[in-house]
Amino acid sequence: MRRPDQQTTTRPTTDPAPGTGTGTDADADAMVGAPPDGAGEQDHRPAGPAAEGHPAGDLTTEAVLAPYLRGQAADFLRSLRLHHEHSAPAESGGHDAAAATRALRRAARRISGSLHTFRAALDPHWADQLRSELAWLSGVLAREHAYAGRLTRLVEALHQLSGPALPAARGARAAGEAAASDAQGRAALGVGAARAGALLERRLTLARTRSHSAALQALGSSRFHAVADAVALLASDVPLAPGTTGRTAEALLEPAERAEQRLLAAVAALPPADSEPYNEAQDAAWHQARLLLRLHRYAHEVILGAAAPSLASCGHALDLHRDAVEAAAAAAAAARTPRIAPATAYALGVLHADQRHEVEAARAVFRETWPYATALTAP
Repeated sequence: MRRPDQQTTTRPTTDPAPGTGTGTDADADAMVGAPPDGAGEQDHRPAGPAAEGHPAGDLTTEAVLAPYLRGQAADFLRSLRLHHEHSAPAESGGHDAAAATRALRRAARRISGSLHTFRAALDPHWADQLRSELAWLSGVLAREHAYAGRLTRLVEALHQLSGPALPAARGARAAGEAAASDAQGRAALGVGAARAGALLERRLTLARTRSHSAALQALGSSRFHAVADAVALLASDVPLAPGTTGRTAEALLEPAERAEQRLLAAVAALPPADSEPYNEAQDAAWHQARLLLRLHRYAHEVILGAAAPSLASCGHALDLHRDAVEAAAAAAAAARTPRIAPATAYALGVLHADQRHEVEAARAVFRETWPYATALTAP
């Protein structure tokens, strides 16, 4: 797997800032193989996973993958217990319940992603079934948080767009003209901003309430209890595929290499920086890159036992991209509400445009922080 913090010919011209959190990447050439054609390049293959605490001889499903899955299963069960404790009627710790839900989703995503990437090393029927159920659970639990965050984002954006602050201009006359023009625009926006905010609050609060009810219903269902039982079994026993016991590095490196190659291909296929803005048709490709980056991150955690900070910034940028896309869509959907006042529709239109600008900004940050420059310059 490629490690972006190494000095190689695939390193970008602008390095990610150190200490930007956890992201994941891996020891590239142990997964990806030599660079294409190899023209003019030295063999920069790193020493391998031994430097990260997994000697090559110990890189087996029993020594690496099984303990990782058992650990994530234990985290899942611990988070579930904390969620039950803080969600009890006598308990007022709503913040603690939300934190437990996030931890529950985090473990579910890592188990599901690892089952997807390393399916060949596991019992395939068991892996497919548990992965789909964990994806269902994570999706159900994510919606309430997503609607709450979307409402906060949109209301804050409306406040900034219609607030009293004016841009600075050089010279008294220029300042006065700019202030008058800007004030007129803000006044027109302010007429509908309050109603637009109220409309968004009604719509998204209703969606959040329904999502909360759906999450509670899911957590009390027989389907969820079956998932919890399956994860409890995983915490003590990982069903490996026949013939994988005792296999060495290729049992894990080969599927992790495929996950990395899919990510690199998806990033190389992203629309260029000078492509048409406000093009919602491009969003799907960026969402796909975000999901593939997540799978690559989890594979890195399995193989090297830790996260690499070099993908933290670009991963965060893709998260912000997703949030801005969904916020823009929510503003557009609210603007299609029947019989709303023209001023309200205008405010929602300005809000939609603002969030699409945020989409473009997130894409720019991703391009600046992506560690593999070759993937972004591929034809």
